[in-house]
Amino acid sequence: MILYAIPTPLGGTPIEALPAPTIEKIKTLKDFAVENAKSARAFLGAIGLPVRELNIRTLDEENLLQPLREGRALGLLSEAGCPAIADPGAALIEAAHREGFRVVPLVGPSSITLALMSSGLEGQRFAFCGYLPREPAERARRIRELEARSRQEKETQIFIETPYRSDVLLAALLETCSPQTRVCVAADLTLPDESIKTASVADWRRAKTSIGRRPAVFLLLADSR
Repeated sequence: MILYAIPTPLGGTPIEALPAPTIEKIKTLKDFAVENAKSARAFLGAIGLPVRELNIRTLDEENLLQPLREGRALGLLSEAGCPAIADPGAALIEAAHREGFRVVPLVGPSSITLALMSSGLEGQRFAFCGYLPREPAERARRIRELEARSRQEKETQIFIETPYRSDVLLAALLETCSPQTRVCVAADLTLPDESIKTASVADWRRAKTSIGRRPAVFLLLADSR
């Protein structure tokens, strides 16, 4: 049996953002392990599944692999984007591998890869670093570490923040990084208000840009010259 890792639209993006083969595969499933039951029901209902007839269980429940053990395929859904990438789900996938079940990723949106694709920064060497520390001194120290690593390895550093703190993180980057370091902010990806901007820290400082409370991905590439 197969565990399907199912991407879901970003931030309420229309279902059409998913490829038709992905939607058709989801429609064949009856069992789902999900990050958030409410959003999962909304998504599954939107693609035409009879939600009340489905077995939907959250990732904090036990025996989630039981459908696979009983010979039925299982779908893993995150709340937005790709499961197990800056989202829960890796532990369930690891357990499926451990028990010898096949794992199949379906095609769909990932804010991290979309941001990198559209940034113009180094795409051959990059690292996703998750969330940075919230405490200002620790955050600044971590930013300096990432900038030094980027400069040494010629590697794009990618990180995220909760929407209500996006402007705080941007301000910390502009205060801490070298003027020549390039920073990309990709906000509201796939949504009508999508914005993607890459510029040097010096140019960001002059522009005095505000992101607002929007979901955003941040990318950094230091000048290695």
